[in-house]
Amino acid sequence: INEMTKEDIVEEQKKWSEGIIKMGEISNNRSSLELFVDDFLDKHYNFEEEVLFKPTKAKKQQFRNDKESAVSYFIAGENKKCTEDSGFALSKWSKITFNNSDIIINENIGLAMGNYTFENNNSQIKVEYSFVYKRINNSIKIILHHSSVPYQS
Repeated sequence: INEMTKEDIVEEQKKWSEGIIKMGEISNNRSSLELFVDDFLDKHYNFEEEVLFKPTKAKKQQFRNDKESAVSYFIAGENKKCTEDSGFALSKWSKITFNNSDIIINENIGLAMGNYTFENNNSQIKVEYSFVYKRINNSIKIILHHSSVPYQS
């Protein structure tokens, strides 16, 4: 088994963030955006098998465990699968910062939990996350993605 490292996870978080930022940058070219998102999901998520996905801004359809509903969440569009989606990645995020509370490695599986911050010209939001990553051949893919807004008292 090719064991995963904490550095692998930090690198994957960096690549994931760059992909979300790129979606906003190319959002004015819908066909390029759709191709990019399709490729992004193939590279970063294990939808060819199974993914548990609970995105931050999902209320009616909280869980997006298939690729089509993940596309809907990130970029919405005319063919969006979930009516509540407005396209999280279309907010033109300019900076995404992961702050890992901890990372646990168990052979080819890595778990990360913490806060990540999304920033653009208009806002900065802090979101809690838990991600589980799996090494598949030479790739690191997300098999669980749970994001939520911190508890408001």
